[in-house]
Amino acid sequence: MPHTVIPPKSRAHARQMRRKLTDAERKLWNELRAHRLMGIGFRRQFPIAGYIADFACLTHRPIVELDGSQHAVNENAAYDALRTGRLESDGWTVLRFWNDEVLKDIDGVCAHILKILAEEHP
Repeated sequence: MPHTVIPPKSRAHARQMRRKLTDAERKLWNELRAHRLMGIGFRRQFPIAGYIADFACLTHRPIVELDGSQHAVNENAAYDALRTGRLESDGWTVLRFWNDEVLKDIDGVCAHILKILAEEHP
């Protein structure tokens, strides 16, 4: 993967977001960090293409986004669709989960992530 220059403003914003994880982000990060999910490495609050992805795996190229209820509002849903389209055009696979899914069924969320990775990288 070629080295990408991350603007200092994006880097600072991502760093700030890493310090303020939501409960759902913290719970999923506990499962993903330190290659805990089948040895796959993820980065959290990682700047990509002008956006900050909640979680990204640089080797397999999935992005995992956790959404709260604000993402169900039409304007936010439209923005998310635009963002997803941009990231997918760059070769990323965007997976979205509701915060509630992560909080209530972390094993199911992790199993789904692994299933998608297995389908795309057999």
